[in-house]
Amino acid sequence: MIPAELQATLEKLDVVTLAVPAFVALVILEMIVVRVTKKGRYNALDSGTSLVMGLGNTIAGVFFGGLVVAGHFFVYQYRLFDIPWAWWSMVLCFFGEDLCYYWFHRIAHERRWFWASHVVHHTSQHYNLTTALRQTWTGAISFSWIFYLPLTLVGFPPLMIFLFSGVSLVYQFWIHTETIGRLGPLEWVMNTPSHHRVHHATNPRYLDANYAGVLIIWDRLFGTFVAERADDPPRYGIISNLGTFNPIRVAFHEWAGIFRDVRSARSVGEVIGYVFGPPGWSPDGSRKTSASIKAEWRAREAAHVAAE
Repeated sequence: MIPAELQATLEKLDVVTLAVPAFVALVILEMIVVRVTKKGRYNALDSGTSLVMGLGNTIAGVFFGGLVVAGHFFVYQYRLFDIPWAWWSMVLCFFGEDLCYYWFHRIAHERRWFWASHVVHHTSQHYNLTTALRQTWTGAISFSWIFYLPLTLVGFPPLMIFLFSGVSLVYQFWIHTETIGRLGPLEWVMNTPSHHRVHHATNPRYLDANYAGVLIIWDRLFGTFVAERADDPPRYGIISNLGTFNPIRVAFHEWAGIFRDVRSARSVGEVIGYVFGPPGWSPDGSRKTSASIKAEWRAREAAHVAAE
């Protein structure tokens, strides 16, 4: 069993806040490396927007974080088991949280309601450590946290789940870089800069892949893993880039799009499609979704191979 003093420390541990000085130091270091090696890119306005989005995320957490906490502790009343703070339960919670993150992240790309919050993180056309700070302001009120409730219902203490969510967030900071290449055997198990560059890419080959938090094993298990290729370097951003550094537009553009589409809907089915269908869904199929873009790309690739 974990000593009571250590348990109390773990329950109060805010790993994200503790990591902030390291975040700052690593951003400065990466800027120097990029300037010296020319490997990677920085844009002052882009990085400034990412920093503002990160600050807004922190402020939103102050106002709406209580909703997340209250939701978990409400469900915890109906837990199936009383899981203690122990080394074995923390190991299980680490894997469980990472699996829940995978499914949250995957569905956040596949369903427009959750994409409306998550798209913020993908709006930068650059890929550097400041991109990691470009976070949503609406995650709590869009109920993205419900994907972790199964852990609470099983009986993992909510504070343990929050601890490993923080660990995952801190881990994912350093993989937002172009300055680090492949990492050998680690590529098989861990989420790495190479794997996450694929996730942020808009190349048809790379769309909707590599949803991992800490471990890439889930993508390999569920068939969403795609390796980075030297002959197809990632292009970053979203399918229809915003063309603005305005934080308000970055934060709310997809919610505004949902509102416009719902207002023009002609049936309940269209309302559901616009809100919970895949991003880009339309009643007549005239808009492009990730699936349609990838299908067109595969057809072109097959035609090219057949012509050779």
